[in-house]
Amino acid sequence: MTTALADRRAAAIARGVGVTTQIYADRAENAEIWDKEGRRYIDFAGGIAVLNTGHRHPKVMEAVKAQLDRFTHTCHQVVPYENYVALAERLNRLTPGDFDKKTIFVTTGAEAVENAVKIARAYTGRQAVVAFGGGFHGRTFMGMALTGKVAPYKLGFGAMPGDVFHAPFPAETQGVGVEDALAALRRLFAADVDPARVAAIILEPVQGEGGFNPAPTAFMTALREICDQHGMLLIADEVQTGFARTGKLFAMEHHGVAPDLMTMAKSLAGGFPLAAVTGRAEVMDAPAPGGLGGTYAGNPIAVAAAHAVLDVIEEEGLCERAEVLGARLKQRLASLADRVPEIAEVRGPGFMNAVEFKDPATGAPAPAFTDKVRRAALDRGVILLTCGVNGNVVRFLAPITIQDDVFTEALDIIEDSILAARAA
Repeated sequence: MTTALADRRAAAIARGVGVTTQIYADRAENAEIWDKEGRRYIDFAGGIAVLNTGHRHPKVMEAVKAQLDRFTHTCHQVVPYENYVALAERLNRLTPGDFDKKTIFVTTGAEAVENAVKIARAYTGRQAVVAFGGGFHGRTFMGMALTGKVAPYKLGFGAMPGDVFHAPFPAETQGVGVEDALAALRRLFAADVDPARVAAIILEPVQGEGGFNPAPTAFMTALREICDQHGMLLIADEVQTGFARTGKLFAMEHHGVAPDLMTMAKSLAGGFPLAAVTGRAEVMDAPAPGGLGGTYAGNPIAVAAAHAVLDVIEEEGLCERAEVLGARLKQRLASLADRVPEIAEVRGPGFMNAVEFKDPATGAPAPAFTDKVRRAALDRGVILLTCGVNGNVVRFLAPITIQDDVFTEALDIIEDSILAARAA
């Protein structure tokens, strides 16, 4: 059956839509997926950080079913609805920053990023944006331009939008410290773009596709000071880091630094497509009426799911649970270091964790070894994702609601898979 489906997929779907596995899902529950042939997998991908509250959380499903019985679409810009307003009010309260805020809803993370840049340009009257190497901000043209990784995101798509500049992101395993990154930013402002033309600096508090590299607090604090000095806005892309993944509701809370604008998506609605931009009220109000929005923006079913997600995070203590799960995972991975010299670093706040592999003889990135680990885990029933500019990082994105016994089972499989890759 799987081979036949794979053949049908190849014949019907453009090859640009890549897939990591040949698992064809039949059903899923919390941290487990069963394929069309009945095989069970433990999901450590979470739909790429979308399922912090797990597959089909009962409270989310209940909220969605209740909304289905009322209405499914009116377009908020034509006939508005209360749950959109209420969710905006919640995000305005919950996001970092002791100032008045406003929110808009869109459908995808890339849309949220695009709109954040639009808002920043409208407010500042400036055009340029600074992003960082290794960052990922989406597959739309502005998203690609901001993204600091060429393959596969920019290959063959021609010229990117102008007035986007990149600086190195601090990552010790790549030989870039905080002072190195700040010095490069100063050089950028001296050589390439006048800071008086820069509307915003955008970054992920923990890089996702770039390798789960956390931004040091010293770096985030310095960026806040630079933005204040030059009249720029600071945009935190929390699309992947948000909603308890890092042990806080938002990763920026680890730094005590409030961004001017924040983008959100992925786990906001527990598997339903919803994204948001929240920011300073005066900044958010810069675009004229009609300048923001979209036909499906703030879909009422997804909004209902998001309310339930926020309830679950609070009621089930998922921020605290992320810290517990992440500590267990990192401890297990660190315990392998003596037997697996390819392990260069185990990192990540809360339950947003990764292990980076390098060739122990040369110190070079080890993407082939990394993929061996991924494939060995898949053979044993655990779905993993790789990331990093060099493809040498395994990231772990299991639901924070994963059952203790399933988590223990997965840890044993992951350890076996790393050792199997070492022995191969």
